[in-house]
Amino acid sequence: MTSFAGWQMPLRYGSETAEHQAVRQAAGLFDLSHMGEIALSGPGAGAALDYALTGSLAALRPGRARYTMICAPDGGVLDDLVVYRQGEQEFMVVANASNTATVLAELRARAAGFETAVTDETGEIALIAIQGPAAAGILAPLAGLDVDAMKYYAGASGDVAGFPAFLARTGYTGEDGFEVFCRPGDAPALWAALSSAGVPAGLVPAGLAARDTLRLEAGMPLYGNELGRDMTPFEAGLGRVVKFEKPGDFVGRAALAERASSGPRQRLAGLRINSRRIPRHGYPVLADGRETGIITSGAPSPTLGYPIAMAYLAAGPDTGDAVLSVGIRGQAVPAELTELPFYSRSR
Repeated sequence: MTSFAGWQMPLRYGSETAEHQAVRQAAGLFDLSHMGEIALSGPGAGAALDYALTGSLAALRPGRARYTMICAPDGGVLDDLVVYRQGEQEFMVVANASNTATVLAELRARAAGFETAVTDETGEIALIAIQGPAAAGILAPLAGLDVDAMKYYAGASGDVAGFPAFLARTGYTGEDGFEVFCRPGDAPALWAALSSAGVPAGLVPAGLAARDTLRLEAGMPLYGNELGRDMTPFEAGLGRVVKFEKPGDFVGRAALAERASSGPRQRLAGLRINSRRIPRHGYPVLADGRETGIITSGAPSPTLGYPIAMAYLAAGPDTGDAVLSVGIRGQAVPAELTELPFYSRSR
């Protein structure tokens, strides 16, 4: 177990490599109850979210979800979010645990003047994720919903293992999978039912360590590493989440438009490390011996069999012809640029 944002979280249940491989090959079960859930309801909820966030949420159809961001007026990222439209006037915003209080305060301030109520439901909702190629097959017999027909980034209310839940086809592993939002009191029994049903398919419980290597292989950003207050979505290569075409103003619009026009100050890149040594957050990246960037996330890749990293590199001339390395404890370890994501599942 480890402390994380005020919660005690499972770092691993056994071997983090085995947990990682189970998600890639079969399925893993994650307790994600530390995530923040914030509800917006009322006739002005969609318009309030359009003003508060970078995405176009009022246009989102009920039953669908969208990845988006909440930015400061200067364009800096306060958090990346998934927003679910659960009804005509009901939305659920899922925030990172370390940023829930910030997101809640900003949403309440930005929703002032709109006809909507903003409610913190974090304490009322537990979250269990089942991820991996076998996830749908394990879940289908337990769900009172047509799991196979559910589209990616869609969700619906229904029973799971006999308990009321909101089931969404979303995740943070690069695999197919589902997230089950349920009442905290129902979570232990729901976890047990999913665990039991998944045994024949090879499902195992998985912790934060496996979740981190899975999302790294999939090129998914982590707030505090690839995303933060000192960068905009454009640095992370996620300018697509900024919807300038939506009607009306939104917080950060002017600053983000300027950045979109001028170009990012740095760029997020993938690196393959040609060594067994592991790059870690904060290690320098060198081009022809000169520092050109910094590692944001790095780890051995259980799927690929060699160390990988994401790094911010200085914007400007292409470093493709330079000899790249990572400074690891005083030694320049060879590295090479590679496309993100490092891993993409078969469709």
